[in-house]
Amino acid sequence: MPDANIDQKDPYFVAVKVFLERDGSFLVMRDNFGQWDLPGGRIKKDEFAVPLEDIVKRKMGEEVGDGVVYVLGKPIVFMRHERVEHAPGNPTVRIFAIGYQATWQSGEVAFSERHTELLWADPATFKPEDYFTGGWLKGIQEYMALKKQG
Repeated sequence: MPDANIDQKDPYFVAVKVFLERDGSFLVMRDNFGQWDLPGGRIKKDEFAVPLEDIVKRKMGEEVGDGVVYVLGKPIVFMRHERVEHAPGNPTVRIFAIGYQATWQSGEVAFSERHTELLWADPATFKPEDYFTGGWLKGIQEYMALKKQG
């Protein structure tokens, strides 16, 4: 029997994001469309059965380089974000993201072709509303509140 409420269900992309912490700050990156973001990204179709930690490892390698050594912690923030894609037709997509905490150990961030700038944001002084909007902003505000609770 078909689901009568199927048109009420909203499709989402699913992503993993990382709050990479170093010396009390966390990494944010500007992409080549001028938008600020956390390292991480969407899960591919063929990764449905892949452990999320392995997807985080792939995305971190793509976005910060394989030279960055970190210890991945637990998911600490869940985000829902809506944005217009820079793709044919400029579709609006919704993304559900799992935000992991991670601790930098060594290595330097190597820019991918997708990023133009990085910032190590100090939660004590960082104003996320100057960099982020929508669900990303709410998620970073939630993360910063958790850090203040310590």
